[in-house]
Amino acid sequence: MQVVRDGKPFPPDTLAEFRLYDDVAADCARLKAAGYALVVATNQPDVGRGKQTQAVVEAMHAQLLELIPTLDRLEVSYAPGQGIAHPEDYRRKPQPGMLLDAASALGLDLARSWMVGDRWGDIDAGHAAGCRTILIDHGYAERIPEQPPHYTVRSLAEAVGIILAHPLT
Repeated sequence: MQVVRDGKPFPPDTLAEFRLYDDVAADCARLKAAGYALVVATNQPDVGRGKQTQAVVEAMHAQLLELIPTLDRLEVSYAPGQGIAHPEDYRRKPQPGMLLDAASALGLDLARSWMVGDRWGDIDAGHAAGCRTILIDHGYAERIPEQPPHYTVRSLAEAVGIILAHPLT
């Protein structure tokens, strides 16, 4: 979950601030029951910028894995972004590296996969990896994706409905 300040999303600062949106675990379980592999790909640039500790982020991820036991993989980029060179820049969204790494590890066909996200970088990474894309529009005050998403929705439940109605064969 993002913390929104002045219309812009920010990661939670503490484990106590970490919360899932309602029904996320149930929505993920619906996808898993339909045979989908579930991967979270997350940028955590504040670690690379020295504004957050990796230990706090990893504690949040451990909690995420407990709350959503159907997750198959968690990909993380700590690259700071904003023009700062980092060895993991190829993994930092909007680059597709985390998606490519997950596909390789799990044997996924990205042309038959979906990238669901609530930020422009999620959609750009999905397109770059060859996935179908769904933007969950929370009305953030940030730039739009370079390529429009295949679908735009207001919730994960709506995204799951689209995925289940449009299986990629």
